[in-house]
Amino acid sequence: MPEGPELHLASRFVNEACRGLVFGGCVEKSPISRNPEVPFESSAYCISSSARGKELRLTLSPLPGAQPPRGPLALVFRFGMSGSFQLAAQDALPAHAHLRFYTAPPGPRLALCFVDIRRFGRWDLGGEWQPGRGPCVLLEYERFRENVLRNLADKVFDQPICEALLDQRFFNGIGNYLRAEILYRLRIPPFEKARKVLEALQQRRPSPELTLSQKIRAKLRNPDLLELCHSVPKEVVQLGGKGYGPESGEEDFAAFRAWLRCYGMPGMSSLRDRRGRTIWFQGDPGPLAPKGGKSHKKKSKGARQGPEHRMEDPLLPSTAPSRTRGARRGPPEQSKAQQPEGTSLQQDPEVPPVPKKGKRRRRPATSGGPCSACCSGERRLCRRGRGGSAGHRRPRRIKADTPSLENEGMAAS
Repeated sequence: MPEGPELHLASRFVNEACRGLVFGGCVEKSPISRNPEVPFESSAYCISSSARGKELRLTLSPLPGAQPPRGPLALVFRFGMSGSFQLAAQDALPAHAHLRFYTAPPGPRLALCFVDIRRFGRWDLGGEWQPGRGPCVLLEYERFRENVLRNLADKVFDQPICEALLDQRFFNGIGNYLRAEILYRLRIPPFEKARKVLEALQQRRPSPELTLSQKIRAKLRNPDLLELCHSVPKEVVQLGGKGYGPESGEEDFAAFRAWLRCYGMPGMSSLRDRRGRTIWFQGDPGPLAPKGGKSHKKKSKGARQGPEHRMEDPLLPSTAPSRTRGARRGPPEQSKAQQPEGTSLQQDPEVPPVPKKGKRRRRPATSGGPCSACCSGERRLCRRGRGGSAGHRRPRRIKADTPSLENEGMAAS
């Protein structure tokens, strides 16, 4: 799932790709998308972008003299599980391009496309950031830190720290891989109580005798959790490219994978939190770990793994065949407390569980003899026997008279 750094890298990509381009015409939406239509038309306009936490704002600004005369329009995107922006030729549009902005003639026509394979991404008209989201961990660090420490009485901090880190009211931009990397660097058990971890930061004050440069060096050597919520996403942005995900390119993905220390790495353990998200860690999970939760440890590629220890790599796309009726599988069963809840700022939307379906069983083959269920030694065989005359059918069973629903109601009355 794209997290704060990916949204910022996507915003940077849009600004660089659209610099100098003039767009024109209507905005085209895929007919299968459930998102709203974009009522914008202009003969000439430019596109710019900005990001905040896990949201990206796209601004369409008409150029002077463009027809019809109108003001700018802004859209706010949330990428869901697989959203991204791509610039492509009009005659080679990528699959799953659910919103398209075309360049104006003359010259070869291009399209800036919002691509979303899994269709969990959303866009809203108006350009307002989603209400309730906290300050961005990347761009508004001082406000972010103050917002967390001022609200430690909130009940979300009664939860394990790994779950509190996903609450976008306080940690806007932090997601699954970032929380694992941050907690791993500080050796904090993921299921330690969040308030216990964060209350210690309220008492942390640098010595007034230190100079500014000494204070900065001390922070770099011994950062606390909130400082890492700012610096770790910043490291991902500095990697460049489009961020996390194989679709961002082999070189980008290789750099990202080399940067990871904990998330999906060999030797690390994993557990599912109460909302069904997998948290990677090393060592003791902490006192609030789910009861009955089985910790899995990822082995290195060279180690021989049995079926009970094989785990899907969270960083690589699945190579399994397409989900046909016979091959569809549901997720592991979870208790009621572990099942993901509805979409909210406390938890980003997850993939809905795939319902389990039983395998179709073929009817067992029968011999040419009488069918024991209905023929009982008769010379003529029914269709199940496959050996009788073509006109023979299975004898109908005479059912007892059963009252209809109307008769049952009348009888009851």
